[in-house]
Amino acid sequence: MRILRFLIQSNIYISVAAVALTVATQIQIGINPQWHPYLFLIFFSTLFEYNLHRFITILTTPEALNSPKHSWVKANRKGFNILVTVSIIGFIFSVMEAKLEVLLSLAPIALLTLFYSTPITTKAKGIFRLRQFPYLKIFIIAFVWSSVTVILPVIHTNIKLNTLPVLTIIVERFLFILAITIPFDIRDMEADSLSGVKTIPLKLGVKSAQYVAWLSLTLFVIIALVHYSITKQHFILLAFILSYLSTLYFLISKKIQSIPLYYYGILDGTMLLQGILVLCFYLINEFIQTL
Repeated sequence: MRILRFLIQSNIYISVAAVALTVATQIQIGINPQWHPYLFLIFFSTLFEYNLHRFITILTTPEALNSPKHSWVKANRKGFNILVTVSIIGFIFSVMEAKLEVLLSLAPIALLTLFYSTPITTKAKGIFRLRQFPYLKIFIIAFVWSSVTVILPVIHTNIKLNTLPVLTIIVERFLFILAITIPFDIRDMEADSLSGVKTIPLKLGVKSAQYVAWLSLTLFVIIALVHYSITKQHFILLAFILSYLSTLYFLISKKIQSIPLYYYGILDGTMLLQGILVLCFYLINEFIQTL
């Protein structure tokens, strides 16, 4: 449990989840899962961004260290600083190894991600970030995750980004990420209200926001049902159905929601689980094909 907490608090856990979703994309677009240098870019860019966001938060708002969310950083300042340094170095090296076309494709998304965490301007009321635009926060997160984890494998295989299968994969992932992101906004309602950030839960209420999350997740599996029935990738469909059912249970179950690691362990873990499920069903399918 101690190791798991470290992986979660250090953001290594969610960085691995990003890699898992990217490997799932390889399978979804019809190629064999393979280790590629762009997976390093995915891992270190995720690690860099999440730790940068945390670093800027405690730098601009020192009192944030007293919140439970940043308790690990407060207790491990030296370790956190080392982690930030490692993530920066790893990010720089992975960027240097990436192809120019990859960097050009990711540049707009990288800027969007940077401005999500980094102050755009300062006002009389304090520092203003892109994430503070009304109702935009979770949509930025869903867009960035769905784009980054799909674009790199697509570029590597020279498939056009504007094809229907690729756009469908992006939509599927967007809806899935959106569904598991809404509970974070529900959790942060009090803090968002005090800081003046308008979110879906504050606008619609907790119950309606939960319905939006469930609807988004259900749309994800409906689109997947049609998509992978047409492409005859039934093993992916089975993986997505299991991902849908488990994630829906995590969103609905009050008992699961009471677990201390619910948000950063279980909800973030649904991305890792989906990647693992797709990979496992792919391997099972390959094994069956050899019989």
